[in-house]
Amino acid sequence: MANVKVLIVEDHLMVRMGLSLVLEKIGDIDLIGEAEDGLEGVEKTRALLPDVVLMDIGLPTIDGIEATKRIKETNPEIKVLMFTSRDSEDDVLSAFEAGANGYIMKGANAEQTERAIKSVSEGSGWLDPQIARIVLSNIQRTNKPTGVTTGEINYKDGKNLYGLTEREMEILSLMVEGLSNPQIADRCFISKSTAKAHVHSILQKLCVTKRTKAVNIAMTQGLV
Repeated sequence: MANVKVLIVEDHLMVRMGLSLVLEKIGDIDLIGEAEDGLEGVEKTRALLPDVVLMDIGLPTIDGIEATKRIKETNPEIKVLMFTSRDSEDDVLSAFEAGANGYIMKGANAEQTERAIKSVSEGSGWLDPQIARIVLSNIQRTNKPTGVTTGEINYKDGKNLYGLTEREMEILSLMVEGLSNPQIADRCFISKSTAKAHVHSILQKLCVTKRTKAVNIAMTQGLV
């Protein structure tokens, strides 16, 4: 499988440098370019054709939301992952209306950033946990029973906001039931090591380190 090609669109030099260092350590992700403002980001996207664009919102010339809209109008197959410190409801919803495929906060660690990039590149989407709460709240207020699809993320009944696969959703349900990894393996007819790998992936996608926290998110946010 080919490496994921990434373009960074960020106006702060130190943030770009930090992201570059993170991405360079990941073997199957290639940083193919950087842009300092929104217009440059749109132009470089058209020229370089990355798989994923890491897009800030607060940019010079045009902001990241407008840049995302322009990118999607000409290259809808390119995934855009918002990478920002902004978490207002207006910014979040506007980003997805523009066609963003994921939304991650700048405080995310290297592992979460890697997972987010790979998830959106595979078409699964990605939401930072605090962003997921904003999206869920909006869905509940607008009462859309058939779900809202934005970009590659399907927010049907508030489920799969974190890019969980069908198997991971099934295993998360078993975690909520209190099953251990060996019990999950028996129930799903998979090996113990596979069950453990699925649980680890679920914890990563939910941005937690403990099963109890994953179960809490699943129950409070209607994932199961």
